[in-house]
Amino acid sequence: MLTTAAELSHWLPQIRRISIDAGDAILAIYNQPQAIDVQHKADDSPLTAADLAAHQLIMRELQKLTPDIPVLSEEAADIPWSERQTWQRFWLVDPLDGTKEFIKRNGEFTVNVALIDAGEPVLGVIHAPVLGKTYSGAQGLGAFVADSSGERAIQAIAPKAGETVRLVGSKSHYQPEVEPYLAQFPLHELVAVGSSLKFCLVAEGVAHIYPRFGPTMLWDTGAGHIIATAAGASVVYEGIEGPAYQRENLRNGNFVVRV
Repeated sequence: MLTTAAELSHWLPQIRRISIDAGDAILAIYNQPQAIDVQHKADDSPLTAADLAAHQLIMRELQKLTPDIPVLSEEAADIPWSERQTWQRFWLVDPLDGTKEFIKRNGEFTVNVALIDAGEPVLGVIHAPVLGKTYSGAQGLGAFVADSSGERAIQAIAPKAGETVRLVGSKSHYQPEVEPYLAQFPLHELVAVGSSLKFCLVAEGVAHIYPRFGPTMLWDTGAGHIIATAAGASVVYEGIEGPAYQRENLRNGNFVVRV
């Protein structure tokens, strides 16, 4: 790993600040619903001016903070593998995760920024602008949540024997495979939550398990992955060997987040 403990300690608050600033740029558009114009990308996923505003701010600020570290963002993902495979570390960004939640105006969208080193996430921030919460974590530093009451450390927890298992699932993507997975838990409740907040709820101990049986991209999971693992959870991907975040295919397989 190239990244030092001193770099992680220095960059984590900087990435929190950048993510919050990007969230403010998103809110400026979110608070003017009549001005929201929804377009669609080639894969039919939605795109708004808020996605682009957050992307531009994050790219600009990361260039100032670490000019020698490249960036892979959802809104600038057409970088050939021949170039990406030479990156020893890079920033992985989803400037607005949960665009569908943004359009629905339910507040469950986030800004995701992660640092990938040797194919694994080592630092991550997830900021939820409407909720006023900022989750963060880094290798060796632990995981945290900050809100209007201050900042505190968070820890993932396993369900106790006989306790109802609390699971979180996607709000915008139906996953029929979840039903047989749930059958192993006689007592369970499944709550639908948007965006990468599902990782955060496991990291915070609010939920026990986040099973994902459906498509996600690297930028959907990088920040949540390190926040969850820094909080003591594990993230297990199906069918992936070797570095999970340094590969040609940007699409993830199924995965489960739990202690």
